[in-house]
Amino acid sequence: MSGGGLLVAGTTSDAGKSVVTAGICRWLVRQGVKVAPFKAQNMSLNSFVTREGAEIGRAQAMQAQAARVEPTALMNPVLLKPGSDRSSQVVLMGKPVGELSARGYHGGRQEQLLGTVLECLAELRGTYDAVICEGAGSPAEINLRRTDIVNMGIARNARLPVLVVGDIDRGGVFASFFGTIALLSQEDQELVAGFLVNKFRGDVSLLEPGLDMLHDLTGRSTYGVLPFQHGLGIDEEDGMAVSLRGAVRESAVAPPVGEDVLRVAVCAVPLMSNFTDVDALATEPGVVVRFVDRAEELADADLVVVPGTRGTVRALEWLRERGLADALMRRTAEGRPVLGICGGFQILGEHIEDEVESRAGQVDGLGLLPVRVRFAREKTLTRPVGEALGEYVEGYEIHHGVAEVTGGAPFLDGCRVGEVWGTHWHGSLESDGFRRAFLREVAAAAGRRFVPAADTSFAALREEQLDRLGDLIENHADTDALWRLIESGAPSGLPFIPPGAPV
Repeated sequence: MSGGGLLVAGTTSDAGKSVVTAGICRWLVRQGVKVAPFKAQNMSLNSFVTREGAEIGRAQAMQAQAARVEPTALMNPVLLKPGSDRSSQVVLMGKPVGELSARGYHGGRQEQLLGTVLECLAELRGTYDAVICEGAGSPAEINLRRTDIVNMGIARNARLPVLVVGDIDRGGVFASFFGTIALLSQEDQELVAGFLVNKFRGDVSLLEPGLDMLHDLTGRSTYGVLPFQHGLGIDEEDGMAVSLRGAVRESAVAPPVGEDVLRVAVCAVPLMSNFTDVDALATEPGVVVRFVDRAEELADADLVVVPGTRGTVRALEWLRERGLADALMRRTAEGRPVLGICGGFQILGEHIEDEVESRAGQVDGLGLLPVRVRFAREKTLTRPVGEALGEYVEGYEIHHGVAEVTGGAPFLDGCRVGEVWGTHWHGSLESDGFRRAFLREVAAAAGRRFVPAADTSFAALREEQLDRLGDLIENHADTDALWRLIESGAPSGLPFIPPGAPV
């Protein structure tokens, strides 16, 4: 017998689908329900490597953690990694299978993947009591409906009820709810069970008349009103649209243990990937993390991070065009700390030979580390463990570039020269002992009287965040009605709402 299921759709991108899906997973597992997340197709540069060596969206890995299960490729069978505004690398069942333009993907390739997607969902539903599926963008993208495999396409084929999430903080949530349903076909409308309001500020009683009117117009109930809460956007998906996060106010950072704060500047390179690598730094009391795109913003930084990127050569050119490359070289000459991660590590090397990603041939790197990089067609996807600075470290690798290290002191899989560090390992800073040891080195080189807190646990803080998401659902959603919907795993069968119905 198949387990129950639900598709969490949204009125727009970034309406809160990922967070709500994780919250429902955490709420269910706390009730003793064996639950798994699922997203048929994900577009993201923020990815993760499962234990079987498959690459999936990091949001689905986070949702699996919320469900207290091990993430697998079944939970995100199709991952699209943008390489430009018009093309993406297609990762199928955790392995790259080629590059496709948006037209090529939506022109036929997407429909071919529907069978794989449905098989993965069926396997999960045969294993778990419930599978909470996340949609993408909006289910009312009528230009893409014919080839849709992630919203109403999978809901109809798998006969799933649909919950539509709307972000009221953006405004226009009632129009978005009504308009979403009005644009759907009758068959798709009958799958939509109701709505969930996200990010509400104020007195819910003032919202209730509108919810009653929405019910009268659509015949559908609202399953909850979630209050606005800061700090819940964990493991974001959209690596193409990462906005520069301006300098964080030091008053918003937990006070340092020592006398000084430590300032970290992250170069906001194009096609930035796995920008969550610096999340662990931001959890440390007294560490201020900001994303920057101007050379002058590096001046007061105690540590500069050059992060991963889906376009290493393009990012290198961008650093040079904006004067950031020169600023990094000046820092190195002054003995000031720089850390390169994955693509950032490759950029710090002597040269890059790339006939795979950019096809630019041989390109000179910044020459700050004795490393030569050659791009291989096969992608490295591993979960390494090791030791550095006398501490145990775990990480994960996602890269085409193969690094030949010809000097320097060993540092994970890369090297260190003076105060310049480089590694392919994502996630290494989540290892608490290693992170503290690294920050002590940075503070010493920067001349800061900074002391890492002895008790900061990244894993524990992540669990607290996931519990907060579960609390949101438990305290602010109609959980009895929500469970009946999930348990049935069946379409709502609600009446058809004619497009253009009077408001």
